[in-house]
Amino acid sequence: MHKRGATKLIAAALLAGALLAGCGADSSDSGVASQAEPAMGGADQEAPAADRAGGGEADSAGKANEGSNTTAESPDLRVDQRSIIYTGSITVRVDNVTTAAAQVTGIASASGGFVGGDERHSGTGADTANLTLRIPAAKFSSVVDQLAKLGTEETRGINTEDVTEQVVDLDARISVQTARVESGKKLLGQAKSLDDLVMLEREVATREADLASLEAKKRRLADLTSLSTITVVLLDPDATSAEPDDETPGFLAGLAGGWDALKASLAVLATVLGALLPWLIALGIPAAVVVYLVRRYRRREAPPAATP
Repeated sequence: MHKRGATKLIAAALLAGALLAGCGADSSDSGVASQAEPAMGGADQEAPAADRAGGGEADSAGKANEGSNTTAESPDLRVDQRSIIYTGSITVRVDNVTTAAAQVTGIASASGGFVGGDERHSGTGADTANLTLRIPAAKFSSVVDQLAKLGTEETRGINTEDVTEQVVDLDARISVQTARVESGKKLLGQAKSLDDLVMLEREVATREADLASLEAKKRRLADLTSLSTITVVLLDPDATSAEPDDETPGFLAGLAGGWDALKASLAVLATVLGALLPWLIALGIPAAVVVYLVRRYRRREAPPAATP
């Protein structure tokens, strides 16, 4: 008797649990259905939902990336782990510009780089060459030292720019924008009307364009940090080096510029007058004679004034 009573109690408990589970499933299904009904409505209801969904995901992703940026804005990185743009220029006086230019090209190729620009001037008694090299950043210093040994070094300038924070910021923005594009595509697949489809396609296209722009900026920074830029100026013994223009803007600089412009204008005016003077003499003298004769003839034929 006790066993039968226990069996009945267990069966009753299992039946009650099954009934409760069924009620919970029905309530959850009804909740899902009630949430899906507004999204399946017209364009006026789905468009704000799409904006809220996209904005919510973007905000959550932005907050996540914002939290990561707080620790990545000033990371404790070694120099070789940071994103640094190296640029330099060097002027070398050599015995033969053509031979030295060939050596510069060889140095660039041996270091894994290439010549991005080559401008040469000759035939005026002083040969010069201006070459732009793109060199791997890791070999920047060694290449500059090799270039200095081609002849007599006259000038050298090296600049660096740390763009680590810009790279970190771009990575965070690209991550957020990628999430926004994916959310837009998901909503596009759930569009139920033509108006919603057009609106979501336009939104996805805008987000993809913004993502492509961010990725292009990142590629540009990656190119500048991976390959340094060196401008090499080669001069032969007779060439004169270009003097740097250190004039700073200000009142005196403006006064000097205005005075130079005035002198240039007066020179142009004098040139024009000099060119017109022969024509004025050739045409002006005969015209003056004709005018004088016509006036004199009119005076002779004029009747005398009547006297009262």
